[in-house]
Amino acid sequence: MAAKKKSRGTRQSTMRTGNKRRKGALSVVIPWVKRFGAVLGVLVAVIWIGSWLVLSGTVERAGNWVQNSMLLASADMGLAVENVLVEGRVEADSNVIMAIINIQKGDPLLSFNPHEAQHLIEQVSWIKSAQVERRWPDTIYIGLQEKKPVALWKSGNDVKLLDQTGEVIAAETGKISKFKNLIAVSGKGSRDTVAELLTDLSEHKDLRKRIALALRVGERRWDLGTDNGVKIKIPEDDQAKALERLARAQEEDALLDQDITEIDMREKDRISIRTAPGKIQEYKANMNKSAADTSKTSENI
Repeated sequence: MAAKKKSRGTRQSTMRTGNKRRKGALSVVIPWVKRFGAVLGVLVAVIWIGSWLVLSGTVERAGNWVQNSMLLASADMGLAVENVLVEGRVEADSNVIMAIINIQKGDPLLSFNPHEAQHLIEQVSWIKSAQVERRWPDTIYIGLQEKKPVALWKSGNDVKLLDQTGEVIAAETGKISKFKNLIAVSGKGSRDTVAELLTDLSEHKDLRKRIALALRVGERRWDLGTDNGVKIKIPEDDQAKALERLARAQEEDALLDQDITEIDMREKDRISIRTAPGKIQEYKANMNKSAADTSKTSENI
């Protein structure tokens, strides 16, 4: 009996010791759990409130209000738009430029974004490049470099302007008529190769003035037309040299002013011409500019 009582007492003592340990562990863990729960609750509340503020637009409105207040204050201090200075505009529509700027006299100068305006202005068809600046304390400066039309390009039933690189300049029909004296080009591939042709012609100013038309033939070469209706066949190769020979013939013998309808430059060693009655002649120009050897023609039917 004594042994049983002692065993029972030992178990009870062990249980009390275990309970004390568990209670001791819980006394440490429970406060931390409560603290974590409180922190978690605060974080959830902050996230929820922040999300509501963002989604409802409250934060954005507050930010805009602060920004607008600062801009208005800067205008009151003298940083307000009084002048818009535009230089270099000739063909570009001034109304389009002003619509892009979208600013009125008295608006805060700081509210104008020059980089954005420059990007938009350079999308205008006539504009090659633009320089846009805020000039303190009250001026917006816009410097424009416009594209230069160098040719009229016939595409289907439409006539369009081309710049030095062969790019199309979008322009109203009424404005295109202003450039009616430019060389008119057509034919498949003409837009991509007209720049080279105009570069070669620019070496011979007197000849360039006489060329009114240029037809791209087979995407290989040009047929040119003069202001008096003479057709000139330019070779596929050595285009520049052929134009040089033609320019010399015009300078020395006024070849383009003769009673001819066609000039064939496709052979390197001669110039063949077709006269008004329909005969073909070989034109022998003084290529060495020798005073003794003047230009001659021999009929070659």
